[in-house]
Amino acid sequence: MKTIDVSMEEMSRRTARFKDLKPYKQTQNDANGIPPGAMEMVSAKSVYPVMSPEGWAGRNSIAPVKGAPGITISLAECPPGDSPGLHAHEKAVENFFCVRGRFEITWGDDGEHSIILEPLDFVSVPPGVSRNFTNISDEMGYLFVVIQPPEGDEFDKVAFAPSLGEEITKQFGADAVARMNDIGFNFDAGIDN
Repeated sequence: MKTIDVSMEEMSRRTARFKDLKPYKQTQNDANGIPPGAMEMVSAKSVYPVMSPEGWAGRNSIAPVKGAPGITISLAECPPGDSPGLHAHEKAVENFFCVRGRFEITWGDDGEHSIILEPLDFVSVPPGVSRNFTNISDEMGYLFVVIQPPEGDEFDKVAFAPSLGEEITKQFGADAVARMNDIGFNFDAGIDN
């Protein structure tokens, strides 16, 4: 194999510096008018998009590194007790690698099953499975999250309980829910809270 030479400029486009990352709750407000508080109700305290496919239209579209189709990477920053709530990725595999802290990963329609991830532990959750993650440590926790949507999907559809959509509507208005639907959040699933 003949190797190739990559310029500094090219490597700069392939580099994400944590200090420069912005949580998608902030960027979704800026880009789509979704209130950060509404985004926080369906995600970890801060989710930092790191890499997304070129042309990706979902939550991680603002990731600084553009990669191959079929994979998005983000870093979930969770204070103690933080969690996104029970949800299901309709078609995507969601993978969690515990960087720091301890996380309880629950799954099942009522979150009835669970495992604990310690630092450097990994779990892969198949599509269509209701799941949640909660930082159960007493320190800021970090999960490295890799989402693998089917090839050709432009964003990752995530289903939440209708009651959560009603709560977001009550706090932020029906327009917030409609805008969240536009980036793949669905609130008409059969998931219970």
